[in-house]
Amino acid sequence: MPGYDAFLLVSFGGPEGRDEVIPFLENVTRGRGVPRQRLEQVAEHYYRFGGVSPISQQCRDLLAATEKDFAASSVDLPVYWGNRNWRPLLADTIAAMAADGRQHAVAFVTSPYSSYSSCRQYLDDIEQARAQAGPGAPRVDKLRPYFNHPGFIEPLADAVRAAAMALPAGADGFDLVFTAHSIPEAMAAASGPAGWAYPAQLAEASRLVAERVGGARSWRLAYQSRSGPPSVPWLGPDVTDCLAELAAAGSAGVVLVPVGFISDHMEVVYDLDVEAADAAAGLGLPLARAATPGTDPRFAAMMTELVRERLGEVPPRALGDLGPAVGTCRNECCVASAAAAGETR
Repeated sequence: MPGYDAFLLVSFGGPEGRDEVIPFLENVTRGRGVPRQRLEQVAEHYYRFGGVSPISQQCRDLLAATEKDFAASSVDLPVYWGNRNWRPLLADTIAAMAADGRQHAVAFVTSPYSSYSSCRQYLDDIEQARAQAGPGAPRVDKLRPYFNHPGFIEPLADAVRAAAMALPAGADGFDLVFTAHSIPEAMAAASGPAGWAYPAQLAEASRLVAERVGGARSWRLAYQSRSGPPSVPWLGPDVTDCLAELAAAGSAGVVLVPVGFISDHMEVVYDLDVEAADAAAGLGLPLARAATPGTDPRFAAMMTELVRERLGEVPPRALGDLGPAVGTCRNECCVASAAAAGETR
């Protein structure tokens, strides 16, 4: 089994001040030909929150929880953190690891699913960062997808129950709308076999959460945060269309569940807490949003378990019928055009 000497948290990154917003968005969209006007439109989402994305602080909190759980579980690995698009940048972190003499790291990526933008692009960025660091760069092994792991599903189910309690009294038979970042349909098709592709993994995670919550009249999977040219088909339906359909059907209330995210990206706090909430208010539809699970102790414990699983100390765990995801991606898995990713978080 591999002998690891470091743990690396790899995330998307986000600005922490107004002056960082445009440079951050330029990093996200580099090489994709996104017009400056579009960047300025997206920047307004960040300015609404003082130019601060919540993801960076949530990563710090997650690292602190991981260090604590590592110590309790006798996992003796120093922890590092690197982002794809903002400080601490992955290339700088890999260089620091090399300077510290680290040779073989295990990496946890803050996306539970398989697709180009949620998995393969992280692998590509890790390899680019290693190339920049030079011959002394540590080898980095990414941990497997964990969309159906109890440490992800169970905190999310508890968050849904808590959100449902915030709906108006008498809102029995509420509806659940699970949301995830939309991606181009072609990218989704390339994310794995039909039963394991990005939409199938999202549907399975949603089903597992809905089963544990109980009391909901219905549940459905919707998508949010679509970007890119209108001529390119993306996954749907859009979350606001689902809200309109439920309002027309007489829903007593809806809990939005950001099942596609482990922590609060700008897509969660703006696209759901602002845009979707405004749409629901206009429809007269009571709405509550479930918290993301990334700071729950059970989630940090899952990270420790995944490391121990890779070391061969514990067997893989997964809920539902799909079973655990594979531990190592095939070279051809989730290959897609980077220009199609279209993310502007």
